[in-house]
Amino acid sequence: MVETLGNLGQNETFDVVVVGAGGAGMSAALFAAIDGARVLLVESTEFVGGTTAYSAGTTWIPASPHAAGVNRDDTSANAEGFLNRAVGGRSSNAMRRAFLDAGPKAVAHIEANSDVKYRARPFHPDYLSEVEGSTLRGRALEPLPFDGRKLGRAFALIRPPIAEFTVLGGMMVDRDDVGHLLNMTKSLASFGHAAKLLARHARDRMSAPRGTRLVMGNALIGRLLYSLLKRDVTVLVSTKVEALHKGADGIEAVTLSHVNERRRVGVKGGVILASGGFNRHPTRRGEMLPGADPDWCPGAPGHTGGAQDLALAAGARFGDGALSNAFWAPVSVRKRADGSTAVFPHFIMDRGKPGMITVDKTGRRFLNENTSYHLFGIAMQEANKTTPSVPAYLVTDSEGLRKYGLGMVRPGGKGLAPFLADGYLVEGNTLDELATKLGIDGNGLADSVARNNRYAKSGVDADFQRGATAYQNANGDANWSGPNKCLGPIGLAPFYAVRLYPGDIGAATGLVTDTHARVLNRDDQPVGGLYACGNDMQSVMGGVYPGPGITLGPGLAFGYLAARHAAARCRTTRAALTDARGEAHALPIDLTAHAHAHAK
Repeated sequence: MVETLGNLGQNETFDVVVVGAGGAGMSAALFAAIDGARVLLVESTEFVGGTTAYSAGTTWIPASPHAAGVNRDDTSANAEGFLNRAVGGRSSNAMRRAFLDAGPKAVAHIEANSDVKYRARPFHPDYLSEVEGSTLRGRALEPLPFDGRKLGRAFALIRPPIAEFTVLGGMMVDRDDVGHLLNMTKSLASFGHAAKLLARHARDRMSAPRGTRLVMGNALIGRLLYSLLKRDVTVLVSTKVEALHKGADGIEAVTLSHVNERRRVGVKGGVILASGGFNRHPTRRGEMLPGADPDWCPGAPGHTGGAQDLALAAGARFGDGALSNAFWAPVSVRKRADGSTAVFPHFIMDRGKPGMITVDKTGRRFLNENTSYHLFGIAMQEANKTTPSVPAYLVTDSEGLRKYGLGMVRPGGKGLAPFLADGYLVEGNTLDELATKLGIDGNGLADSVARNNRYAKSGVDADFQRGATAYQNANGDANWSGPNKCLGPIGLAPFYAVRLYPGDIGAATGLVTDTHARVLNRDDQPVGGLYACGNDMQSVMGGVYPGPGITLGPGLAFGYLAARHAAARCRTTRAALTDARGEAHALPIDLTAHAHAHAK
């Protein structure tokens, strides 16, 4: 049964309304519910999860309760120094301190009061590992895998992962699973691990359209949804917020719409905006991300900036001073058989491995292939100002393709025909033939490959210092026998390439808030009852990407701060009403709500 707006009464009132059911919004809704508030979670699309559901689910929280298990030496002070050096004046010191203080508390609070559970990766370096105060482990948390069968029919509410990131028709795999699957014929332990995965997936496909073993971002969303439904949080999908209504003390109601239904819903504590940012806004995208085609964006479709427009009309303002208005990753693009567009982010699986180089229209390298995906995307756009670098071309040989794959082409070197037929993958028996098919300079490409091969022997990239940091080496091949884990020769024909584009993976510029996540107006005063977190909020990272999970980490921390402040505001309002009327009004904790199950 699919419940929508029509199930709400005409005069419903909630303590807290959260707009946007991605990781930040769902966390904020859960924190408010844990504090006893009656919560409404509103999502504009048919699924919950937002871009978090597509992601690895990594959450960057320094000094969390899990950190000591893998890195006893790290402290919040170390992390603050690291952010001060990496981000500096691009964001507020006070906001960064609020994040660092709230993050560990948020993790402890949500784990103690819900089914959301994390673990620290034993090795997951900060991306700017050359900056003093960085660490190789402890700050990156990942959600524990989750059994989607626990959700029953509500499992269909979760936004499925990017299809090209799954195997065998919808089986999710994480970085550990990938290693076992690739080594299943070489290791008994890997064979056992892979056999369990395959058997579980076979059982799933007998009754479900995809695998129910959820990992990474889907696991986080599954755990959040399960926890929200257990706490009777009302969840509305395919529902838009049309208006914010201001009263004497701030936002007092919202107007919601679904098809031909409309409801005005009262709000006592506050409205928390977590709708995903401006990335698909009809005009703001062009203003803030000039030249970035929307088809290159791998994010979920709900981040239209509509909620931010309502906040601006209520007096809010956008931040400024960020390194970039968005966070970036190189992506490759392919049309699926059903006509939809597949956008594949090249995070770590190919571009940083030995035997891979990236070149521009002249056939020349123009960046360090092992830099972070954010800096890679920025470098593409900067280089394109003088030399055509969008698209860029990720080039390898048959050995590189076999070992690491290339974008949507999986490792193994088989099943290439459909990718070659539609032009996603380009093949040449010689480098010159590959260059001709790509429309790039053949002499430049030959020279770039020759230089790369010399650097692979010496272990030193004289042009871009590839492999010079701990982070870069972590994304190389630990089993590579050469002197540099990021550099290997290109020489075994045929040769292959895919086209890369700068894809925006999230907004860095958003609504200005204070340390309680309250939205501020142009006079730096809070807009009463209005909060923002996630990508709706001006990033505390200032458009810099210092480590893995630096969108989900602040989303969790400021969702915690916003929810607790809004819930406390609601209690204060109730206390004032009690004083005025001489009556006692208990805060409702166990109220009946509408748990939604989305059935296709």
